[in-house]
Amino acid sequence: MENYYIYIIGFLAQALFSARLIAQWIKSEKAGDSLSPAIFWQLSILASWLLFIYGLLRNDFAIIIGQIIAYTIYIRNLQLQNQWSKLPLITRIIALSTPIIAFISILRNWDVHYQQFFHNENVPLPLLIWGVAGQVTFTFRFIYQWIYSERKGESCLPLGFWIISIVGSCMILSYAIYRTDPVLFIGQGFGVLVYARNIVLIRKKRLQLNTEN
Repeated sequence: MENYYIYIIGFLAQALFSARLIAQWIKSEKAGDSLSPAIFWQLSILASWLLFIYGLLRNDFAIIIGQIIAYTIYIRNLQLQNQWSKLPLITRIIALSTPIIAFISILRNWDVHYQQFFHNENVPLPLLIWGVAGQVTFTFRFIYQWIYSERKGESCLPLGFWIISIVGSCMILSYAIYRTDPVLFIGQGFGVLVYARNIVLIRKKRLQLNTEN
């Protein structure tokens, strides 16, 4: 019964991640270019919050580390779009405090969590290393996107973001297969299609601009 509720949280998180991609995909198809709408980042924060909890309940360090890094970048993109301050105050407080509280909790009980994260018989060390590498690669797309957007002075989803997304997603997919994690598998499987479509849209847009010039 416990695992049942854990998977509900995980699938809900992936449903929200998929919803953000669908919203971004629809807006991009209408514009004929890869866009970075506010709803993409708003749904990202909520989905990441849930997946962070899922990772804690599953004692999966690979998931936790990926969400901690990405979480702050989602917030920063909303700030670049001047949308962060428009969210209800209680929403912002919960969004900012949850990962901090969870991180402090992990540190306070580090001996227990160390055994759960790094000596989990269900996740051999080589598999954990591969999973973390996949999450870091997947999360690096947001670091790349963050740097790119800061230089542009606006929130953007550039070509490199989608290329890194596909590479990281394939790594996580392989991790999910060995981990027997349907939450990660279903979420990443759908994502690859959207990542590939955004690459096509960006290349079409660039080809159109080059033709016009």
